[in-house]
Amino acid sequence: MKGFKWRLLIVGILVVQTALAEVRLPKVFGSHMVLQRRKPIPVWGWADAGEKITVTLASQSKTASTGKDGKWRVSLDPIEAGGPFQLVVRGKKNTVTYDDVLAGEVWLCSGQSNMEWPLIAAMNGKEEIKTANYPQIRQLAVGKAMSLSLGSDIEGEWTVCSPATAPAYTAVGYFFAKQLQKELNVPIGLINSSWGGTHSETWTSREAMNRDEELKAVAEKLPGTYQEVVQSGTERIRKLLQQQQGGLPTVGEAQTWADPNLNTSAWKSMNAPGDWEWGGLPTVDGVVWFRREVMVPETGSLKNVKLSIGSVDDDDSTYVNGQLVGSTKGLRARAYALPDGLLKPGRNVIVVRVADNGGGGGLMGTAEQLRLVGDNLDLPLAGSWQYRVASINSSSYNPGPNTYATQLFNAMINPLVPYAVAGAIWYQGESNAGRAYQYRRTFPLMIQDWRQHWKEDFPFLFVQLASFNASNGDSRRGSAWAELREAQTMTLQLPNTGMAITADIGEATDIHPKNKHDVGNRLAAEAMRVVYRKPGGPAGEVPAAEASRGPMLDKMTPDKNRAILTFRNAADGLMVKDKYGYLKGFEVAGEDQKFYYAKADVQGNSVIVHCDSVAAPVAVRYGWADYNGEVNLFNKQGFPAVPFRTDTWKGVTEAARFGQ
Repeated sequence: MKGFKWRLLIVGILVVQTALAEVRLPKVFGSHMVLQRRKPIPVWGWADAGEKITVTLASQSKTASTGKDGKWRVSLDPIEAGGPFQLVVRGKKNTVTYDDVLAGEVWLCSGQSNMEWPLIAAMNGKEEIKTANYPQIRQLAVGKAMSLSLGSDIEGEWTVCSPATAPAYTAVGYFFAKQLQKELNVPIGLINSSWGGTHSETWTSREAMNRDEELKAVAEKLPGTYQEVVQSGTERIRKLLQQQQGGLPTVGEAQTWADPNLNTSAWKSMNAPGDWEWGGLPTVDGVVWFRREVMVPETGSLKNVKLSIGSVDDDDSTYVNGQLVGSTKGLRARAYALPDGLLKPGRNVIVVRVADNGGGGGLMGTAEQLRLVGDNLDLPLAGSWQYRVASINSSSYNPGPNTYATQLFNAMINPLVPYAVAGAIWYQGESNAGRAYQYRRTFPLMIQDWRQHWKEDFPFLFVQLASFNASNGDSRRGSAWAELREAQTMTLQLPNTGMAITADIGEATDIHPKNKHDVGNRLAAEAMRVVYRKPGGPAGEVPAAEASRGPMLDKMTPDKNRAILTFRNAADGLMVKDKYGYLKGFEVAGEDQKFYYAKADVQGNSVIVHCDSVAAPVAVRYGWADYNGEVNLFNKQGFPAVPFRTDTWKGVTEAARFGQ
C-alpha cells in the first residue's frame, strides 16, 4: 500500500460528466476482453443527452438513446462461446471499436493479498510463465482506487495471457482459469479486482451496511470528503502517540535511542517479525525504533557472528551495543556481519531503526530469519521487542482502503456492474480474523450485496483460510483464525456457494503461502461442481459430484470413551495422507472443556477418536488452530476435510465488532 498518489485515485477521474461530446464506454470494456456466453450482454456508457447509440456484435445490432444524464445502455442477446469478434459502438460524433473480443466464461476475482498475489511470486511461477501461452485466457487488472461515493469507471485494460503478460496475473485466478479452460474448452476471462490487507467491510456497499443493525451505525458515520478523513486521521494519530508515549520525542532525543544503557521502561512492546500496523501502530508511516536485549551464553562462540533481521519495510539502520553495524534500503532480507569483540557474553542490546514510507512497516521477514548466528552460536530473536515512534509521515493521516467501509466497493466493484459474469472467486478473511464471529454475518452480507447489484444470484466461490501461525492460537488459548474458518464454512448455507479448503497447503510463518496452483485447481473443481456439472448445466446432463467439497462432518456419536465421527462427501471412503498412516489434527474434551490431542482411526467414511485423558468425550475438534497444517484427513479423490468443532463453547472473537 505504498504512496498516497494511487491511494487517492479517488475517482475524480471516475466521475462522469453529464454532457460528453463523444460516445464513451467504461474501461471494463476493451479490446481482447471476454464477454460472458449464454447470458444477455449489457453494454453501457455515456454520450450527449438524447443521442442515438448503436451497438453491434457479430450478427446482431441494438440501439439506445442517451438519457438526460448522458447515460445509455443496451442488452445484447446471449451468444455461444467463440470469437474473435468485433464490438462496435457508434454515436453521432464518433465510433468506438473493440477488436479480438471472445465469448466464454467470465469470473470476477477479488479479495486481499492472497488473491492479488502475482504468478511471478508463486511457487514454480517462473517456470509456469515460460509456457503460459494461453490466448483464450484474458485478464482485466482493475487499478487500485478508493472512493467515498459510488464510482462509475475504473483504470485498467484487458490483456491476453502470454509469457509477457502472465507474470502480473493473479496466481490463483491464473491456475483457476487454466484448469477451467482445460475442462470446458472455452475462453476464460478474469476481472482481477483485489487489494492486499483489506477487510470485507470495505468491499461492501453503504446500502448493505444500512441493512445490518450493527453496521448501520458505522455507515452513518462515513465522512463525505477525504479532507474530513485527513483531519480526523491527524487527530487519531495524535491521540494514539499521546496515549502510547506522551507524544513525539523532542528534536535530538531519538538520536540517543541506540545507547545500550538507555532507560526504556516506558517503551511499549510488540511481537516481531510482523507488520507494526497490526502490532499497535495502525496506519502509522514514519520512523520507529525497535529494541531488544539478548543474553549471550558464556559458552557461545563470539566469532564470525551475523545478525540476520530478515526483510524490513522499508529502510533500516541497525545497531549492536550502540555501534552501527549496517543500513539497507528497500524491502529485502538483511544479514550484517558483526566485528569480532562487539558481542559480549551476557547482556547485549540490538536496536533497529526502521523507516517506513507508506503502508505496512516493520521487521517483516520470517521468525527463522530473525536471529544471531555464529560459530556454535544460534540465538533466535523472534518474539517481544520494545518500540518507540520517532517521527510520523504525512501519509499516516491519509486514508487507506481499510480506513472506512465501502471505499473499495464504490471504486473497484460498482463500476463493474452490470458486466455479465459467470460468478466470483474470493480469497480474503485474514484481515477479518479478529472479528470472526461478526464475519458470520458480514461475509454473507457482502455476497448478497454483490448479487443484488448484479440482480443475479451468481455463483460465489471462496478459499478457506490456509494455515498460518498468526498468534499461536489453538483450542487451549483460543484461535481467531479457526473461528474465521468456521464462519466461512457457515457461509456455505447460502445457495450457489462453494469453498476450497487449503489447510494442508499453508505455511506456518508466511501469511502468503506460495502454492497457488492447488488453490486455483480446488476452486476450479468447486466451479465444476456448483456451476458446470449441474443437471442440465452447460457441461451436459452430469450429476453433481460432491467430492470437491471435501469431507464435512455429518454427526458425532459418543461411544463410552470414544467418539464416532461420520462424514459427508466421502462416498468412496476416507484416507490419511501420511506415510505411516497416522491421522493428525483431532482433539477431544470432556465436560471440563479441556482439550487433549486424540488418537484417530479411519473406518470407511467414519473416524473413531479417543484419548486416555478423556473418559467421556463430549466435544471433538479437528484442525482447530491458527496453524493447522498437520491435518491429513482426505477423501479418496484427494480433497482435504473441512476443519470443524462439535461444541459451541465461547470463542475469542465473540465481542469484537467493526468500527469499535
